[in-house]
Amino acid sequence: MTERKPTGVSFESWVDRQVSAAEARGEFEGLPGAGKPLPKTDGNDTALAWVVNKVRSEGHDVSALLPPSLAIAKELDDLPDTLARVRREARVREIVEDLNERIRAEHRRPAGGPVLRARPLDVEEAVASWREGLSGS
Repeated sequence: MTERKPTGVSFESWVDRQVSAAEARGEFEGLPGAGKPLPKTDGNDTALAWVVNKVRSEGHDVSALLPPSLAIAKELDDLPDTLARVRREARVREIVEDLNERIRAEHRRPAGGPVLRARPLDVEEAVASWREGLSGS
């Protein structure tokens, strides 16, 4: 655990001391990417663009970086494909009910970003569409 900053010591000096002590203990040795140049940028990259590129390069889904209203909208767009991979009706209901609860929660939350313009889904309609997809494949 890191020690508390002593009274009367500036944060800058205290942080410098912490970094120097970690270097002396070898805590910065063998880190991934050590000795390699930083990736080239076009000069217009923002910190968020860097994070998105890093997340993508590691094979993760970037939708986790979206504001909740946009993530839910994307999930609604992807829902038919998601449900097409499901084999049990009970699981279809769970997925749609979970999505509906998150839609309702987003509507209750004060707007902190783009407004979610989606309403909760009719679970029975979603299940009927899912069944139709099963019989069509």
